[in-house]
Amino acid sequence: NIETKINEGNDLIWGIGFLMKGAVEEAALDYPEQQFALIDDVWEDGYLPNATGVTFASEQSSFLVGYIASYMTETDRVGFILGKESPTMDRFKYGYFAGVNYGAKEQGKEIQIYSVTVESFDDAALGKSTASKMYSDGADVIFHAAGNVGTGVIEAAKDADKWVIGVDLDQNHLAPDNVITSAMKNVNVATAELSARILNGEEVGGTTVHYGIEEGGVGIAPTSDKLVPADVLERTQALEDQMVAGEVVVPITEEEYNNFGN
Repeated sequence: NIETKINEGNDLIWGIGFLMKGAVEEAALDYPEQQFALIDDVWEDGYLPNATGVTFASEQSSFLVGYIASYMTETDRVGFILGKESPTMDRFKYGYFAGVNYGAKEQGKEIQIYSVTVESFDDAALGKSTASKMYSDGADVIFHAAGNVGTGVIEAAKDADKWVIGVDLDQNHLAPDNVITSAMKNVNVATAELSARILNGEEVGGTTVHYGIEEGGVGIAPTSDKLVPADVLERTQALEDQMVAGEVVVPITEEEYNNFGN
């Protein structure tokens, strides 16, 4: 597919997702005059002067939805379903964990987090069975960061009439009565902004560009006000402002998470 895009004469070719890194790297080495950009992974500085990496502060949006989950749970048990372990995916996990615990501490309670890594981004049936068990074990809010596995998680939420949190895009339309919010990754913002910079001649190849809340790269879904109470969203907005100001720094690794809030 990349070869096809090269043959079409495109000025810039995007690879979407960290699983594309190997293919983009090979093409960038084979075609040094062709510009590439890759979503969700980094390049060693200067290694590929014709390839730009793009990462997102997924931990920030995950922190916000975790915070919301802490206020929405009635059982004080919430779930998290991860597709596969990687530094990129760890941002979702530790951000969510930190957000849940931050909200729990604010409310003076303890919230148990059920967490499962399913080793798949495709198996919706596995997502549904995993989520169903979490719900039967007492969780009443589950956040998934697992690609198409998440469609099964959302189906389980509908069947159990429980809350679920979407990822990457606003998934409320999949279950309007169950998807309370989504951790947004605004790939459209990054691709539009960075494409314009590259096509205007700015040399950003060989670097990685990072998009967080401040740049409009991440956030919570615009439909969050359908099911999340206004006072919770006001608290969430205040927390988002603190993050932009650097007053709250969200962990992205296990070590940072273990030290978070100390």
